Amino acid sequence: MKVMVLVKANKDTEAGVLPSEKMLAEMGKFNEELVKAGMMLAAEGLQSSKKGKRVRFEGKNKTVIDGPFSETKELIAGFWIWKVKSMEEAVEWLKRAPFEGAEVEIRRFFEPEDFAPSDPSGKLREEEMRLRKTIEENNR
Repeated sequence: MKVMVLVKANKDTEAGVLPSEKMLAEMGKFNEELVKAGMMLAAEGLQSSKKGKRVRFEGKNKTVIDGPFSETKELIAGFWIWKVKSMEEAVEWLKRAPFEGAEVEIRRFFEPEDFAPSDPSGKLREEEMRLRKTIEENNR
């Protein structure tokens, strides 16, 4: 199972305040544990929303909205992608993270087999797997 762990933004991350050296060191240790356990597939922090854009789709109209965006609790400051055996394993690992006063969300990725009922012939899943393989090759 693959999950995305979403670290919610707060007033500091939106203001561009970087983590302390102590927090960066603690997070580095935690990330190293994840890598050694063979579960971390990716991890990134995100710049504040003032450097971002949104595109709103309404019918045929597309509207570009410049950041910053006002609802901080709806914004993401960073993420991990983990390969885990279960949601419970992801929760147990996340409890070890060196956060304080944060809210972090774990969401499961769809896997190709999740779409089997909508794709009885399997052709769409085959195409998806071909695209995933091409992406993997492009990122080597």
